Amino acid sequence: MQPSAPPAADAGSTMRRLLVGGAIFGGTLIGINAVFNRETREDGGMPPYERSYLNQTFLHTGLGIGIIGVTARQMVQSGFVYRLMVTNPWVVAIGGLALSFGTMLGTRAIEPENYIPKYALWTAFNATQAAFIAPLVAFAPGALIARAGLYTVAMMGSISFVGATAKQEKYMYIGGPLLAGAAIVAVSGLAPLVIPATAVRTLAFTENLWLYGGLAVFGGFTLYDVQKILYHARMAQAGVIKKDPVNESISLELDFLNIFIRMVQLLTMQQNRRK
Repeated sequence: MQPSAPPAADAGSTMRRLLVGGAIFGGTLIGINAVFNRETREDGGMPPYERSYLNQTFLHTGLGIGIIGVTARQMVQSGFVYRLMVTNPWVVAIGGLALSFGTMLGTRAIEPENYIPKYALWTAFNATQAAFIAPLVAFAPGALIARAGLYTVAMMGSISFVGATAKQEKYMYIGGPLLAGAAIVAVSGLAPLVIPATAVRTLAFTENLWLYGGLAVFGGFTLYDVQKILYHARMAQAGVIKKDPVNESISLELDFLNIFIRMVQLLTMQQNRRK
């Protein structure tokens, strides 16, 4: 039996992880900013009402991701995930998607003044998302989950910075192409259900399309969603629409989850190759 590592070694390892994470975030931020954000805003920076609305949206996004994480962990500890896995997978998938879309549409439909029903449905929406990622939490190592979360935050944080400092509505045009890309990525994710297992190269191609194409598409959606939030802030300031950071946060949560799931899969594949 080997002796446990001394506390100093654990502290040093933690510090190295933090430094690596900081380097990844900083490098990603500089790189994305240099490539996509050569032309920044000409209005002297982000006005206070835009900054406030964006901060409120990020706050709700973080809260929603926290609810998802805590709920997913509770589902694993209570055995709920294992009970889902032994039931009909099609029933679980269709029912989960129906609940996800239903709670999302319900949340968006409720006026922001109706706090109780809006936040109740928003919490229910987050719970349905937790059911989707709970198997990842159940079977992936905790350290790997933490790394995937760190990389996702670094990627989204960098892209959000670009979207927030770019010219107004500079990237709003990419919404249509991103929807087309999302459809292609979704179809590639269903490929194993219709393509025979003997078509190894085709399955490998669709898997790469789902993983790397998905990262590109949902990174693009992050850029688009941040600019859309700032656009809505200007409309709310003009009295055209109502401020609704809860609705705005749903899009960013979905971006986060789609990137996070792919990060977990990529890190798992990397770990398996080392064995």
